[in-house]
Amino acid sequence: MTETRRPRPRRRERKVGPHTLGIDIGGSGLKAAVLDATGRMVTKRVRMPTPHPCPPKLLLKLLGELTAPLPPYQRISIGFPGVIRAGRVLTAPHLGTPAWRGYPLEAAISRLLGKPARMLNDAEVQGLGIIQGRGLEVVLTLGTGVGSAVFSDGRPAPHLELAQHPLHNGKTYDDYIGNEARLAQGRRKWNRRVSKVIAVVRSLLNYDLLYLGGGNAARLTLELPKDVRVASNDTGITGGIRLWDNRIWHAIPERRLAIGTHPRGRRVLAVVHHAAGHA
Repeated sequence: MTETRRPRPRRRERKVGPHTLGIDIGGSGLKAAVLDATGRMVTKRVRMPTPHPCPPKLLLKLLGELTAPLPPYQRISIGFPGVIRAGRVLTAPHLGTPAWRGYPLEAAISRLLGKPARMLNDAEVQGLGIIQGRGLEVVLTLGTGVGSAVFSDGRPAPHLELAQHPLHNGKTYDDYIGNEARLAQGRRKWNRRVSKVIAVVRSLLNYDLLYLGGGNAARLTLELPKDVRVASNDTGITGGIRLWDNRIWHAIPERRLAIGTHPRGRRVLAVVHHAAGHA
């Protein structure tokens, strides 16, 4: 009697899609990696220190050097430490705002590297890699300064630059719990200050979940409330994959509406159309 062999089940093919170069521009470091279609890093993260000052031409030169060894990719996601509107930098407090104000960095990186690019505030990019997509979720990044992002049911809310807002005795969030304050005050006192900031942000926004990211989140020793969580710093890169989800991208308030200047000097509200795949 001949035994009938059953055909082997076909292996499920892995999802194949465009690879994305994720760039995280920070006040202390420039980081990058190539992501697969699911947002997983397919290369080790590369990093170099951010010089000070760091004007646009220097940043572009360094990004070219940083990303040169990485494998091929088809598109670029960028997180930038400042206020971004329609691909242009409005503020860059840790890189030097006067040199950056109005600079079209998204388009400049696209030209430099020859691929379509999308850019957002770095805390919002990190948040996109962290959030669960339910309720009101807030992200604070603890690094050179303090980044902030707010999400409602997974969609970014209008950007709030909490870092520059007065918090205590004329000090901003940056002054109060930024890296200079951590070094000056010591770990114990800095942790107490972070605890106070958590309470202030809770009373301000009544969030469902608060995430603490950035390089200094690893230095926290305080016992966190149940609605506060520490997130991996790598999400500053991996969250960039979400910028290519058009449901997210076209819901970003700063992409849909931008303040422009009329040739005669009158400020006007203009709708910004940003086609997918074009910088």
